[in-house]
Amino acid sequence: MGYIKFDKTQLINLEYSLKREVLRSNRAGSYAFTTIVGCNTRKYHALLACPLDHIDGGTHVLLSSLDETVIQHGESFNLGIHKFPGVYEPKGHKYIRDFDTDPVMNTIYRVGGVVLKKEMLLVTNEERMLIRYTLIDAHSPTKLRFKPFLAYRNIHALSKANLDVNTKFTSVVNGVKVKMYTGYPSLFMQFSKKPEYIPVPHWYYNVEYLEEQNRGYDFHEDLYVPGYFEIPIKKGETIIFSASTNIAVTQTLNRQFNKELSGRIPRDNFENCLINSAQQFIVNKNKRTEVIAGFPWFGRWGRDTFISLPGLTLPLGDLKTCKAVIDTMLTELKGGFFPNAGSADNPCYNSVDAPLWFFWSLQQYCEFARCHKHVWKEYGKKIKKILSEFRNGTDFNIKMHENGLLWQGAPGTALTWMDAVVAGKPVTPRRGFAVEINALWYNAIMFSLTAAKIAQDRKFILEWIGIPELIQKSFLDTFWDPTKGYLADCCEYETKDWSMRPNQVFATSLPYCIIENEEIKKSILDIVKKELLTPKGLRTLSPKDSNYVGIYQGDQNQRDSSYHQGTVWPWLLGHFAEGYLRIHGSAGVGLIEKIYNGFEEDMVIHGIGSISEIYDGDPPHHPNGTVSQAWSVAELLRIKMMIEQFKEE
Repeated sequence: MGYIKFDKTQLINLEYSLKREVLRSNRAGSYAFTTIVGCNTRKYHALLACPLDHIDGGTHVLLSSLDETVIQHGESFNLGIHKFPGVYEPKGHKYIRDFDTDPVMNTIYRVGGVVLKKEMLLVTNEERMLIRYTLIDAHSPTKLRFKPFLAYRNIHALSKANLDVNTKFTSVVNGVKVKMYTGYPSLFMQFSKKPEYIPVPHWYYNVEYLEEQNRGYDFHEDLYVPGYFEIPIKKGETIIFSASTNIAVTQTLNRQFNKELSGRIPRDNFENCLINSAQQFIVNKNKRTEVIAGFPWFGRWGRDTFISLPGLTLPLGDLKTCKAVIDTMLTELKGGFFPNAGSADNPCYNSVDAPLWFFWSLQQYCEFARCHKHVWKEYGKKIKKILSEFRNGTDFNIKMHENGLLWQGAPGTALTWMDAVVAGKPVTPRRGFAVEINALWYNAIMFSLTAAKIAQDRKFILEWIGIPELIQKSFLDTFWDPTKGYLADCCEYETKDWSMRPNQVFATSLPYCIIENEEIKKSILDIVKKELLTPKGLRTLSPKDSNYVGIYQGDQNQRDSSYHQGTVWPWLLGHFAEGYLRIHGSAGVGLIEKIYNGFEEDMVIHGIGSISEIYDGDPPHHPNGTVSQAWSVAELLRIKMMIEQFKEE
């Protein structure tokens, strides 16, 4: 058994097992996602979900699930499990004896004298799910039946029974191809040996998704079963099932499975799980390399891309992917903005910090690649464009004021990473001079000046040379209060928001630190540690604040209202750790290492083998949000790297 494993007592306890989900993705942008017992509890769960750019630019569930049935002596034992109103039917989880994830999803079923092993993997570079079945033991002739449940809809939608479904099928080698609706691709379902296919088109009504119910969404779906397959299997025999938008060469399925298996990073320890998870956010498609912000419901986000990119690639030594993502994002630079959300056909340019995080991401890449001499030649034009736009003024009232600080904000907008909006109003408006935006602004200018000096771009240097000093002075005058001992979160000329939030940590962590005074930085980190630090990240608001919300729950409006009002975010730990280790040196390693190691328990909670997007602000800090978030994983890998560096010093 592997590092991540579950036994029979855990698996048959649905209250336990349905809260543990396992997700695998590939470089083609497809994913497979379900609970450890195979019961789908979200509309996002699927055995094969694929990006379909020609339909709506989104990801679509084609194959929702596949029910296996063991047949012996005319008796049928269904290994599947679905939730219907008031009942689980069938209850195949009772046959599961073990589940682990190394090197791939691996389930052992026992039905009487039958022991069946199921291994699942996604092919790396194509929309193909492979499932390998091995009959480990059987004392009588055994047959397997396979019943595919199809959805054919966007991951954010739900399928409902209708008369438009195409009930026809076409026989292909060792299987069939079906296409529920015009405009969609065909789904090829094939085996490594010839099955018998029995076409019995049928709708299964009111499949329930408990997690969608808990989140306040429609949670009933109708799934379409076009028919079923039957195959005899002998003791010791292996059969492989393939589901794909492309036809399979069935005689090579076993070879393909083994080749894919040999290339997997074993999830046999905590760090390897993080590395394995980090690679799942990278998508290579149509000559573009992008980062998925989080699974299952986020796509490519500009801000998240630049924040997570260094941690996802550089600790792994993957400089090539890091640069490829930066170059891909630069193709969509518009004015001074990167697309924050939306598809390539319909991007949304509404993030003030995505361009500033671009500088930090490029900075990290240059440090690892040691390419400072070349950065201005390759990126100088784009760098100057962004800085000029922000200095002179652009959309959303973004402009450098006479004090050197960067102002941002327009009515009804939320331009920083605290961007939740409820009923058309930002929950945390943060209009004016935001603390982390100006720390990033200073860092971006200093990095650019350093690169320009190496390239001897005297014109740029003359335009910007006095700005950083002005920013530093204005920053302390504007944000710092020695009696409070911390920085204001956001300021206008007349008012200051003294809410205790984590955004001030970036004034202690960035490569070019806007604050030089060590005592001020220590004071900031001490109070952040005291009021915001938890074992799972930094709270977004102090529990002492009357607006603090300690539990992330309810419908979308309730969740969005608490998203940045106390909810804990793991990704903030990276910059807390960086600032803390700069102040305390090797003496600070103990605390940071304890926090890092504390996440090992999360390998078997929520998103198996990965790190969740958020946690409750109140103990015991339950995980929530996406089950696998890029910047959560990335910053833990960066923290691991920091720990090793400070231990060496």
